[in-house]
Amino acid sequence: MIYRDGKDYLEAAQKRVLLFGMSGLGKTYLSNLLRESPGPAGGWFHYSVDYRIGTHYMGEYIADMFKREAMKVPLLRELLLTDSVYIASNITFDNLAPLSTYLGKPGDPAKGGLPFAEYCRRQEEHRAAEVAATLDTARFISRAQELYGYANFICDSSGSICEVVSPDDPADPVLAQLEDTLLMVWIEGTEAHRDQLIARFDRAPKPIYYNPAFLAGLWAEYLAQTGLPEDRIDPDAFLRFGYARLLAHRQPRYRAMARRGVTVTADEVAGVRMPGDFDALIARALDRRAA
Repeated sequence: MIYRDGKDYLEAAQKRVLLFGMSGLGKTYLSNLLRESPGPAGGWFHYSVDYRIGTHYMGEYIADMFKREAMKVPLLRELLLTDSVYIASNITFDNLAPLSTYLGKPGDPAKGGLPFAEYCRRQEEHRAAEVAATLDTARFISRAQELYGYANFICDSSGSICEVVSPDDPADPVLAQLEDTLLMVWIEGTEAHRDQLIARFDRAPKPIYYNPAFLAGLWAEYLAQTGLPEDRIDPDAFLRFGYARLLAHRQPRYRAMARRGVTVTADEVAGVRMPGDFDALIARALDRRAA
């Protein structure tokens, strides 16, 4: 790891940290808190992998989706064909809805679902984009310092990072680069957090990236359970069916990744109110590992 212990981290001229774990446990909360702290000299540069995916790597796919829908409306079709209107997504760190909308959900088209083959194609686009955006982290560390003068760097990774790497492979190229460049920090939740995430997801199911083998098994299981053809599947019902299974699937993958870094709990994260709290949290996690 790039820091030996808590003292080494606290005294470092450059603090470089990557947060990973399930969405909803505090990655973006911490990243926003650090970004909004005084800077640039004493502040943090916030690199969001999801934002990079949605703007740089998949922005054109998203805009084309909007344009396809607009072309179905005669007035908008005429304006588009004469370059009279401009259509683009408005992704922010806190609003990734355009990316989620493009990723979509499989199932009944009358309920907003996609054919499963098209859904898998978009999943693969997301996988390639996530790998590329995660590997861009190293370049953005240099860019943040050289261009903007930020010494400290926080990477807010995608919740699906564990699905696009091989956590148990010491030679995995993405994890090897991250381990050499930043301190990898897993935000681990409890069973109570898991139940809260499931309850929240049940209220508003959101599109998710899945490991392809896991997705294929999940889809086959749900089709067999419902006895329905693919184009009659309720998209939200399928996502709800798979979410708890997804959490269980990801947990050991996150844990394997954490062997390359340190672990903090979601409860510890909830107690962070200022950058100094964050530094103390990371220092304690390093000292726990060193001990």
